[in-house]
Amino acid sequence: MKLLVTGGAGFIGSAVVRLAMARGHQVVNLDALTYAACLDNVKTVSDMAGYVFVQADIRDRAALDAVFAEHAPDAVMHLAAESHVDRSIDGPGAFIETNVTGTYNMLEAARAYWTERGKPAAFRFHHISTDEVYGSLPADPSVQFTETTPYDPRSPYSASKAASDHLVRAWHETYGLPVVLTNCSNNYGPYHFPEKLIPVIILNALAGKTLPIYGDGSNIRDWLYVEDHADALLLVVQKGQVGRSYNIGGENERTNLELVRTLCAILDKKRPKPGGSYADQIAFVTDRPGHDARYAIDPSRIRDELGWRPSVTVEEGLEKTVQWYLDNEAWWRALQNRQGVGQRLGTGA
Repeated sequence: MKLLVTGGAGFIGSAVVRLAMARGHQVVNLDALTYAACLDNVKTVSDMAGYVFVQADIRDRAALDAVFAEHAPDAVMHLAAESHVDRSIDGPGAFIETNVTGTYNMLEAARAYWTERGKPAAFRFHHISTDEVYGSLPADPSVQFTETTPYDPRSPYSASKAASDHLVRAWHETYGLPVVLTNCSNNYGPYHFPEKLIPVIILNALAGKTLPIYGDGSNIRDWLYVEDHADALLLVVQKGQVGRSYNIGGENERTNLELVRTLCAILDKKRPKPGGSYADQIAFVTDRPGHDARYAIDPSRIRDELGWRPSVTVEEGLEKTVQWYLDNEAWWRALQNRQGVGQRLGTGA
């Protein structure tokens, strides 16, 4: 299968590209190379037969038409997006332009390409989204997000992703474009851009800096190892039912404070801190505006229909992640001078 992967130099997109190439697919990696992208993320596959990189912006419709015409993909995996909630609070415009207008451009370019080729039934447009579109959950562990949970986005980021989800469904219902959708829980793992919680904690700990936790650390997230997510995404694009959405979760709920303490314990073991524990660096900071209390995915649809489950627990995945950051200092050091990295964003000021 020839896959057009948008955002393939980003965190989740690059995991998809690496796994797709390892499984013998052809990949056209389309990425604008904005601040969070890094071609080193796909360096291991860049010289392989069947891999092509195209620098293009999903806001540029003409560029998208040219990519479809030249490379004739069998399926689209649309991951390109602005994704950092804190940045969306400070600058929502970029999120609307990329996540909403960019997705519209992708849908129209894909629809034109699909129509020109006689509307092949095997074509797929796979839209990758987030569980944040559903809003916030109570602490009750029996309550989880399902594919029928009403949308209730609380941040500019989640609102922009909700809008893009609605566009994809509308293009399926109105034009018959063969789409599948997925909404995932919080990803983590190798190549995670160093502005998100887990890499911030790892790198701040190693640098002797404060380990910032928003509010009282009671916010709960379901954690999904990025390589498990990539496996699920490739399964959905090949075997998911057209017009259907699938929630992809890690089945690993933790409070932010529990997560940070687990990271500190792993670091204490792997790179002991003289005279104490990395947990001594934990500090509680002013919460993010509109910070959702809890996200939790009910993954029964993808498990029952497609037979997928995550392969690692959060403790196993965090151990792998910490080791990867310890082994790949050159990768993350090169990204630390990029705009906004290491700064507190999204205060609403």
